[in-house]
Amino acid sequence: MNWLHDLAYLFGGAFLSNAVPHFVSGVMGQPFQSPFAKPPGQGLSSSTVNVLWGFANIVIAYLLIVHVGSFDPRALDQIVAFGAGVLIIGLMSARLFGRFHGGNAPTGS
Repeated sequence: MNWLHDLAYLFGGAFLSNAVPHFVSGVMGQPFQSPFAKPPGQGLSSSTVNVLWGFANIVIAYLLIVHVGSFDPRALDQIVAFGAGVLIIGLMSARLFGRFHGGNAPTGS
């Protein structure tokens, strides 16, 4: 068991989780926050920029998960590392993007 491989799987999960909102927003033709906006992470980037940024995140996730070590979906430590990366970035994204899209204080009926 190599902890560096688990660290790569954690970051692979984080990059994969980060790819989803950017790629989906871009494909839907909607602007979305990105590191390339002004101010970074707060301003909106075009749908094209978000498709490219989302795809870059997918490529990085692929490289970290498939080409580092030998990822085994039946190995608990590897799945936990990957899942933790997905969950951590997912929660961070929910809080960050929720500030801009009303997700942190939804209005209920």
